[in-house]
Amino acid sequence: MELRLSFDDEAFIPDVYCFGNPDPRTHIVLGPNRNPRVAWSGLPGDTRSLVLLCHDPDVPSRPDDVNQEGRVVPADLPRVDFYHWVLVDIPPGLGELPEGAFSDGVTPRGKPGPEGPFGTRQGINNYTDWFRGDAEMEGDYYGYDGPCPPWNDERMHRYVFTLYALDLDRCPVEGRFGGPEVLAAIRGHVLDQARVTGRYSLNPALRP
Repeated sequence: MELRLSFDDEAFIPDVYCFGNPDPRTHIVLGPNRNPRVAWSGLPGDTRSLVLLCHDPDVPSRPDDVNQEGRVVPADLPRVDFYHWVLVDIPPGLGELPEGAFSDGVTPRGKPGPEGPFGTRQGINNYTDWFRGDAEMEGDYYGYDGPCPPWNDERMHRYVFTLYALDLDRCPVEGRFGGPEVLAAIRGHVLDQARVTGRYSLNPALRP
């Protein structure tokens, strides 16, 4: 089973796929936020549906220093998972998810869901939690929203795209769901999986 994205495994993710881009004056500006193309081949013969998850395992466990002038997020700070894309019920025969079909720009208060393109269902990503309490941005963020790591983080962030081939026609989650709910629901039903990891940073010292 092979997974291919718009960028190579372990490559630095192009800014076009990111929620936040660098800015020399304000550190961060909203980015194009297009979903990358995702293509697959070599699925197990009895695959009945696919699940795609993208998560960042390098998100600071404490927000105290995040994006604060004169401070840094230390590289050794404990980290937690942040889901950027939760997509289920992908038809295996589709072959690919086209670039920009699931996200093309930042949508304040989030994109609608759970119904997605091509008969898929979209879960909520963790921008739903990040923007809670923000009068201009708060909402349920369904589908893809790309990288926007802290500009003062000493650690390069990884974005892990994992495609799961399932023996199920429909992922057994309903309504409003996120990455952890999907992982629990597909346990015991994964025939194979493949992953591609991209890297991204808004810290000028870490950018190529």
